[in-house]
Amino acid sequence: MAELTHFRDGLPRMVDVSGKVATAREATAEAWVRLPPEARSALEAGTNPKGDPLTVARLAGLSGCKRTSDLITLCHPIPVSGAEVRVTLEDAGVYVWARVRTTAPTGVEMEALTAVTVAALNVYDMLKAASKAIEVTGVRLLGKSGGKSGDYVARSGGAGTSGEG
Repeated sequence: MAELTHFRDGLPRMVDVSGKVATAREATAEAWVRLPPEARSALEAGTNPKGDPLTVARLAGLSGCKRTSDLITLCHPIPVSGAEVRVTLEDAGVYVWARVRTTAPTGVEMEALTAVTVAALNVYDMLKAASKAIEVTGVRLLGKSGGKSGDYVARSGGAGTSGEG
């Protein structure tokens, strides 16, 4: 049985990465926000009283990726050297995509996943007056590069068809 990296003697711990070399790393992630007709109508008509949900979500995703270690208990704080968040209205709903980069001794998968999740939750928050039936779905890692475990690319066929991955 493989040793658990985040537990020792049955107790949680933060893995010591001080001996690891800092390398360039990148991760991309996606999420979907499913909109019932009334929420979609409010978004398309621009009648949302809180303002533009897509712009707010994009900014929230960028902010969220930088705060990942505050939200994910055993996640290391790392220097985010670049981040991009896209939030677009598609036929299937609001599509959220993020790419995060760093040069660090550990990866940025959690930062990319946090970015899309926080952005998606902000879409919900901005449109909840129009409908409480909004759903956040399809949060997943699309790919990552760098680090000891090597590259990863998700299989196609996620929650929607965006072509971003």
